[in-house]
Amino acid sequence: MNRGGELSNDRRIKHARSVPTHLLLRHVPRDSGPFDGRAEFQTKEERVVLPLMDFTSVTLTRPEPLVALAVHNGHQLRPAVASRMVLDSETRRREEDSHTDYFARRIPNNVVVNRSRFEVDLNRPRDEAIYCVPDDAWGLDMYVEPLPAEVVSVSLREYDQFYDRLRTVLDTMVQQHGGFVLYDIHSYNHRRSGPESEPEPEVANPTVNLGTASLPRKWRDVADTFLDHLGSASLRGEKLDVRENVKFEGRQVAAWTHENYGEYGCALAIEFKKVFMDEWTDHVDRATQAYLADSLVGTIAPVLKSWERSCQ
Repeated sequence: MNRGGELSNDRRIKHARSVPTHLLLRHVPRDSGPFDGRAEFQTKEERVVLPLMDFTSVTLTRPEPLVALAVHNGHQLRPAVASRMVLDSETRRREEDSHTDYFARRIPNNVVVNRSRFEVDLNRPRDEAIYCVPDDAWGLDMYVEPLPAEVVSVSLREYDQFYDRLRTVLDTMVQQHGGFVLYDIHSYNHRRSGPESEPEPEVANPTVNLGTASLPRKWRDVADTFLDHLGSASLRGEKLDVRENVKFEGRQVAAWTHENYGEYGCALAIEFKKVFMDEWTDHVDRATQAYLADSLVGTIAPVLKSWERSCQ
C-alpha cells in the first residue's frame, strides 16, 4: 500500500482476479433502463425527475479504498411529501443526523444524502423504510392522513436508486482496489428530555459508538484497529469514550454491504453522540466538531493497513 492508502499494482491485480465478474460490471438499476445518473419515473400522483446531486452527492477524489457515507444527513423533502407533513421542521431535524456531512466530506471519497430520512430511511430494510405511523418514528405524528400508495411507491423507488448508486460506487472500489472500507457515519441524541435537560448517563451513551452486528469475522481486526486508534484521542482533557455495540449495532447500510461485499468490503457503522452540537437548537460547536473529524481522519491510515492485512 502506498502513502495514500492505495493498493500496489500487484495487490490490486491479485484482488481483482479473485472478484466475481458481476462485481466488475457497471450496475444497471432494476426496471429503469440504462443507468444515466437520474431517477425518473411517472406515477398518478407525481412525475419525478431527480438528478443524483439533488438526492445524493458523490465525491471520489483519492485513489484509496475507503469511502465515507452520511446517509441520514439530509433535511429536504420532495413536494408530495412536504405538503402532507405536519411535523415541524425543527422536530424533524432533531431526529435527523444533521451536520454529519461535515464528517463525511473530511474524507476525500464520500457519499452524502441530501434527502430526509422522513421521506425514506435508507438505513432500514426496504419494507420499513417509509415512516407511516408514529411507531415508525419515535412516536411522532407526521401525517393527518395516511400517505397515498403512489407517494410511498416513489419513495421506495428512491430507496432502490440509492442502493443502485451505492453499488456503483462500491463496485468501482472493488474494481480499482480489490475491496474497500466503508465508514457509515451517523449521530445520536443524548438529551431527549428537553433543551434544559442533563445529558443521559454516559454508561449507556459513549461519545462514539461503533456498530458491528453484521461484521464478518474476517474484518474483526479492522474494527479493533478503529476502536483502538479513535479511542486513543482525547476530548476536553479526557480519553475519547469509544465503545462497540452499546447504543447501536449498525443496520441496513452495514448489513447490505456485508451481504453483497462481505468477502471484499468492511462497513463500520459509526455513531457520534451529539456532543459537537446542541440537538435542540442545531447550533454547532465548530471546535469540537473539527476535533472529532480530525480524530476520525486519523484512523484512516491504520484502518487501511489492517484491512490490507485482513485481505491476505
